[in-house]
Amino acid sequence: MKLGLGFLIAAALVAAPSLLMAQEKGGVINVATIGEPPTLDPMTSTADLVGIVTQHIFETLYTFDKGWNVTPLLAESLPEISADGKTYTIKLRTGIKFHDSSVMTSNDVVASLNRWIKLASRGKQAGGFVESITAQDPATVVIKLKQPYAPLTSLLAFNNSAAIIIPAGKQADTMTDFIGTGPYMLKERKPDQYIQLVRFDGYKPRDGESNGYGGARHQYLDEIRFVPVPDANTRVEAAISGQYDYIDSLPVESFDKLKSASATQPLLLKPFGYPVFVFNTADGITKNVAIRKAIRQALSMEDMLAAAFGSTNFYTVDGNMYPAPFTWSTDAGVKGNYNLADPEGAATTAKAAGYKGEPIRILTSRQYEFHYKMAQVAAEYLKQAGFTVDLQVVDWATLTQRRADKALWDIYISHSPFLPEPALIGTLSPSSPGWWTTPTSKAAIDAFNTEVDPKKRVGLWANVQKTIYDEAPMMKIGDFNAVAAISTKLQGVAPAPWPYFWNASIKK
Repeated sequence: MKLGLGFLIAAALVAAPSLLMAQEKGGVINVATIGEPPTLDPMTSTADLVGIVTQHIFETLYTFDKGWNVTPLLAESLPEISADGKTYTIKLRTGIKFHDSSVMTSNDVVASLNRWIKLASRGKQAGGFVESITAQDPATVVIKLKQPYAPLTSLLAFNNSAAIIIPAGKQADTMTDFIGTGPYMLKERKPDQYIQLVRFDGYKPRDGESNGYGGARHQYLDEIRFVPVPDANTRVEAAISGQYDYIDSLPVESFDKLKSASATQPLLLKPFGYPVFVFNTADGITKNVAIRKAIRQALSMEDMLAAAFGSTNFYTVDGNMYPAPFTWSTDAGVKGNYNLADPEGAATTAKAAGYKGEPIRILTSRQYEFHYKMAQVAAEYLKQAGFTVDLQVVDWATLTQRRADKALWDIYISHSPFLPEPALIGTLSPSSPGWWTTPTSKAAIDAFNTEVDPKKRVGLWANVQKTIYDEAPMMKIGDFNAVAAISTKLQGVAPAPWPYFWNASIKK
């Protein structure tokens, strides 16, 4: 299905031209991230930070190319799908080694996919449709479904709550041995200091050219170090001084300052995605849908975006879950439910819903500075509407841990890139923090997921978006562009929502 925007429109001062230069082997790069990942097991986390690091260690059967099409990675080819849409036959690449030198077979894949269905929120999302996963022979896996499930290959391709393939003997619920098939392997992790990855000499890349996250993955670098730098201003200063080779998630107001730096240049990912407020629909005051709608009614999405991103060069006020010209773009449900900025009306709505001054516990983090700025604006509007606000500012790892406990929060603030398949949106999974599941949501989402005709799915997605607005499990705030920075010495890094460095090299 055509998405309209390709991989990402990147307004970058460097990086894209450098892909054409000859790439040298060797060297170490340091990547500044927003903090310490809560885990290195990508099955058990939906945090982007986890995926950014672990996609170098672990691999999935499929991934996405630069056009956001599903493309094979550990699988030899796209699956053969039966005429009734219920049987997927997956041929595996042969001669693939794990970091412990064992050879990957279908038994490893079957065990890994079963672990994914058991532990991963997106695995659980798919698991309800799965009848069986079996090894037909050492290089073939067969997945049988109870009914057609259109998002399956996209879910298998995603690096977030990822269906990673690990050895059959390493399937414990709590991962202690981080053994994958990726181009880099874990050497050392010193919490709050660095995560050190080194080249895996036994890696077997795919043939052909690199293509987004797909195609050949080259190991030009000897070592990649991911260094947590939680303070956004510190990341900016480190970028300007050239302290790191790549710096993720920078405040947009630093863009002009970065343009004038000599050691580093900015990288603008446009459009990147959307900030989102996720409601706890399972417990606490926001279990009440009328309270959720009252909170939404109070807020000015425009003011939150302006506070977070400053110039309209970096944001757009847009309630559609996907902007034009994405195929999925629709305004279903938006009118009358988005950017209302009506605290007085919200106070009346909340009172009618039975609100009695209970605190609205909002989880946010300053590691993503724009999250915190939006939270501050939201808190003021909510106070005007008569809500008691408990704004809890924590580090990102703590936030991802707390949001897993239904008793600890009412709203958490996050963001997402625009994903190629709407079923990948975390809120659509009942096991994702927020735990949205109602008869209406289940009917809308199941109808969308079980339809295999791409044209019909577009209309069914509009119904899902309308249901999101009708039941308010989340609030999209708007669209935004993201800023990162890259050393002028680093080449081969393509702009991407989850930056990867297997094709990167250092100019000699």
